Amino acid sequence: MTVLFLVVLVDMLGFTIVIPFLTYFVQDLASGQGINDVGSRDFWVGVVIAVYSLAQFLFTPILGSLSDRLGRRPVIMFGLVSNSVFFIVFGLSNSLEMAIIARFLSGAGNGNIAVARAYIGDISTTEMIPRRMGMLGAAFGLGFMIGPFIGGILSDPATGIGGIFDTDFWREYEYLLPCIFSSLLSLISLSLAYFWLEESLDPKEESGVRESSLKKLTDTFSNIISVLKIPVISTLVLINFLFLMAFSMMHGTFILFTAMSVDSGGLGWSEMENGWIFAFIGLLGVIVQGGLIGPLSDRFGMHRLMILGTVLCGLGIASLPYVPSESAWLILGSSAGLAIGNGLFSPTQSSLLTFEAQNGGHELGMVMGAQEGYG
Repeated sequence: MTVLFLVVLVDMLGFTIVIPFLTYFVQDLASGQGINDVGSRDFWVGVVIAVYSLAQFLFTPILGSLSDRLGRRPVIMFGLVSNSVFFIVFGLSNSLEMAIIARFLSGAGNGNIAVARAYIGDISTTEMIPRRMGMLGAAFGLGFMIGPFIGGILSDPATGIGGIFDTDFWREYEYLLPCIFSSLLSLISLSLAYFWLEESLDPKEESGVRESSLKKLTDTFSNIISVLKIPVISTLVLINFLFLMAFSMMHGTFILFTAMSVDSGGLGWSEMENGWIFAFIGLLGVIVQGGLIGPLSDRFGMHRLMILGTVLCGLGIASLPYVPSESAWLILGSSAGLAIGNGLFSPTQSSLLTFEAQNGGHELGMVMGAQEGYG
């Protein structure tokens, strides 16, 4: 479990590093192609964010199903290789088209969140699942705490760091350095997985599944659809879909709001300031999911915590646009609602889905892949 935690943590660090500068990067690319209207540039920011989710929607269910057949370990390692390659491609992008393709391929190759949750289901007793899902969530939170902060520091190194980075190359590729750092983190995570992450599926079960995997790709989708027809599972997946849709919409507009000038109704923040607020969100996520979720689920039950998490996150999202620029510190309240709400929702919902999948005798990788793809 320790190795899985480290693998997911390093993977999330690499992913979250791009958060502070993604909006600025895409806006710069749009301006370079003659798209200077603010609304049009923000539209392309949304497209670059959305194509990653689209790729996850299409390919994560397949990757989850493959992990049932080939094993969790090789699919996790494949996702890390995909990350390491396409982070660099994204950082080198000199057009919107190249950035969109890089983000799409990065999302298509990485189903590690779903596979990691299936891994926990493989190795955990019923009593341990909520706590271990919480530890996985703590890895996400720690990644959100550290990654955006590093991304803010490494952006535009020619200006922010200087020295050996004060060259024409780094002035042209302002956001390449954090992407290189992300790629290196994925390679470190790959090394951890290769040397120390054990396969969670039983070899006999794995080989048996592999024998039945000589089917067409349509059979995989057919199996996923059949699982989603089960009322309890489909309800949990739908709840997760609605929650993450709201959370993703917030993520897509959060930096646009904070980066927007004060005269336009925003906060006028830089990449560094955005990094700090995401570090705050990540810290609360670590506290809730890493230390509190186990005792809270024992006392109040996972259903209640899932509902409470939804309410808190909703309040955080709803209050965000009303943060005044002259009292920008009030965004900490909205951010706390987001962080605590997500910290309560994610591990409890994943645990409930794991229980239902196991009780029904369904393949965990396929179920978790379906959830991540359609969430």
